[in-house]
Amino acid sequence: MIIRGNPRVCDDVLYASLSAFLEEKKPKKLLILPPDYTRLYSGAGKITAMIYDILGDGCDIDVMPALGTHRPMSEEECYAFFEGRVKHGDLIVHRWRDDVVKIGEVPAEFVSEVSEGLVNEAIDVEVNKILFDNDYDLILSIGQVVPHEVVGMANYSKNIFVGCGGASMINASHMLGAFYGLERIMGKDFSPVRRVFDYAEEHFLKPLPIQYILTVTTGSDDETVIHGVYIGRDRRFFEEAVSDSRRENLIKLPEKIKKAVVYLDPREFKSTWLGNKAIYRTRMAMADGGELVILAPGVERFGEDAENDRLIRKYGYPGRESVLRLVETCRDLRENLSVAAHLIHGSSDGRFSVTYCTKALSEDEVRGVHYGWADYDTAAEKYNPEKLKDGFNTVDGEKIFYISNPALGLWTSERD
Repeated sequence: MIIRGNPRVCDDVLYASLSAFLEEKKPKKLLILPPDYTRLYSGAGKITAMIYDILGDGCDIDVMPALGTHRPMSEEECYAFFEGRVKHGDLIVHRWRDDVVKIGEVPAEFVSEVSEGLVNEAIDVEVNKILFDNDYDLILSIGQVVPHEVVGMANYSKNIFVGCGGASMINASHMLGAFYGLERIMGKDFSPVRRVFDYAEEHFLKPLPIQYILTVTTGSDDETVIHGVYIGRDRRFFEEAVSDSRRENLIKLPEKIKKAVVYLDPREFKSTWLGNKAIYRTRMAMADGGELVILAPGVERFGEDAENDRLIRKYGYPGRESVLRLVETCRDLRENLSVAAHLIHGSSDGRFSVTYCTKALSEDEVRGVHYGWADYDTAAEKYNPEKLKDGFNTVDGEKIFYISNPALGLWTSERD
């Protein structure tokens, strides 16, 4: 099922389409796998709320947010994301280090082939055991298709293998993407990581009654605009969503950006683990020697869990080549390859400067991980996010490029 709007899918059409789909499936025991609060603009919370309304008390519904390595939702976040329809106490928390079971292995020969020989080891396929331990007659994986730094285009089976996956797959897939290179991956289908996920979906998930609900969205004035919804198991629905997202979320600029200012909504971005979208979603549009200013009022930590935070504080963001050398010599980083990949993603490799403007993180903490620092209130007084508009602005005679939410796009240059 494909639902497209011009320019948006209205709620009535979405509700009616979901009703028709669920009437056909007639689930009695349903597992919903939405994203977490860091995908605030995915539309998945609205869709989950509609499913609750449609099925009512006639279906036993479990909800497990596809957290990956992220922190569980707070009660306030749960209420806002699911529009009050899902109780916080009813959420099942995915624990990526503990709650998984190995269901297969992607052969080393296949990994070597898709990575052009850059990675030559087999990858364990792990997912949360609840997917197999409970007798669900329908599993709905819901999420947004948008350019992504690891897999090329987010969602589809990534929501299962990373969002509901274990340390082995998360570490291996992230490092595979980092080895292959951000610029070769972002905004594209059939990346090496996506092909690994496709292999795992084809060989190990077939017994499960999974259906994907994929959205393509943009944000406008603090509102989520859903442009398309793609429902089904077949990969062609994902490919249609990829084409739609490339139209809506891939922004090509006529010139390189010399100075960019990116705002991180404090409701969505509380760590550099998430906030570094400001870096890797803009890096292909940034001019060499340019400056990236990140307004980060809610960023209070580096990692999304204590161990990842410790490792980021220990090694910082020293650049791709330095991280690859550290992986060879430092056991703790070698055993946490998703962190190593994150350190690569979060560096400009010296091409442009990065200044984090924070309130909760101190200057010493930010500079300690190899970023520049500025006081948030001072920076926001000059670059006021309530006054700036997405795109080029002039502030005190200076030309800047402003982005209000880096999670909703990928910025490149037509000169590339």
